[in-house]
Amino acid sequence: MTSPKQGRAAAASANAAPGEWPIELLQALHLLTRDGQLNQDARRKLKQVEHLLGFMTEALTPPALGAEQSCIVDFGAGKSYLGFLLYQRFVRDMAHINVVGIEWRDELVARSQSLAQSLGFDRLRFLPMPAGDAVTAPDLTQPVHMVTALHACDTATDDAIAFALARQARHALLVPCCQAEVARHLNAGKALQLSRTPLAELWRHPLHTRELGSQITNVLRCLYLQACGYQVTVTELVGWEHSLKNELIVARRTGQPQRAAAQRLRAIASEFGLGDLLAARFAHLPTPA
Repeated sequence: MTSPKQGRAAAASANAAPGEWPIELLQALHLLTRDGQLNQDARRKLKQVEHLLGFMTEALTPPALGAEQSCIVDFGAGKSYLGFLLYQRFVRDMAHINVVGIEWRDELVARSQSLAQSLGFDRLRFLPMPAGDAVTAPDLTQPVHMVTALHACDTATDDAIAFALARQARHALLVPCCQAEVARHLNAGKALQLSRTPLAELWRHPLHTRELGSQITNVLRCLYLQACGYQVTVTELVGWEHSLKNELIVARRTGQPQRAAAQRLRAIASEFGLGDLLAARFAHLPTPA
């Protein structure tokens, strides 16, 4: 998997100007205005996708992909900018690779599927389901090369991780968004924690609760992946002026679980009163020796 330094270099080289993408594709995705220009919002979205594609480059070269049938699964696909541009850049000429978008809103799935058919992207498809249902979906039986999620909200990122672990995906690239679950747990036990430890001052105020909850969430996710046999790197996706949700978790499967990571995850969950989350979100966590 690309290192942060290599990823930034790849992102810079892959940071295509609008003219380097097929105009028809950008128009079909409604990223171009009527006069063929990118507005500020579309430019920001395109930059985020292009940078994420840059981090994917090494893992999506023919040697890394191999010759076996496999798929790339995009969680929280939304309007599917990532899925279409990923297909265009890497997958279009690779007959053994499929891209699958997971999105719970039926209207977005129908629109994306229709667009894929009209463009001839015959190995790009979309499944209408909540992210948590993907792990048992009968339509997802192929080996999984990569799991990705660009701003999948709240626990959808955890569902993407659970899917990656269950299917032993080789790579995962995740840009979390709007993590609220841990903050809710911190709020629920705030009075008890304030009496128990001065650390609870870190989340006495609602703004701090939200920010600390987001930080703890991503730390636990990284430890979980490490404990389950992934090498993990955390870096920025783009400049903060383009997105406030800018943390990129890059994971590559090594098949070598890290016992220390599992121990630290449990210790942090205990310290912050998050024991209830262990069973709900970390089902694949190796049992203590």
